[in-house]
Amino acid sequence: MSDITFSREQTQRMTGKLQDYLRRELDIDIGDFDAEFLLDFFAKELGGYYYNQGMSDALAVIEEKMESVTDALTWLQKPVD
Repeated sequence: MSDITFSREQTQRMTGKLQDYLRRELDIDIGDFDAEFLLDFFAKELGGYYYNQGMSDALAVIEEKMESVTDALTWLQKPVD
C-alpha cells in the first residue's frame, strides 16, 4: 500500500477539525504544526485500518452487484432439450 497523502487544503481542513476536537473535548490547544504532525501519525499508523475497512466495504458491494448480474444472466438462459 502506498503512503496515504492528502492535498494541502484537505490537510488544513483535517487539522482544523482535530484542533477543534481537542479543544472542545479535552481542553487542549495545539498549534497547526502539532496538529499536522498528529494527523500524519494517525495516517501512518492507523490509516491502513480505515483503508482496509473501506476496501472490504467496497468488495462487499461489488460481490452483491456481481451476484445480481449472475442472477439476471441466469434468468436469460433459454431452455434446451
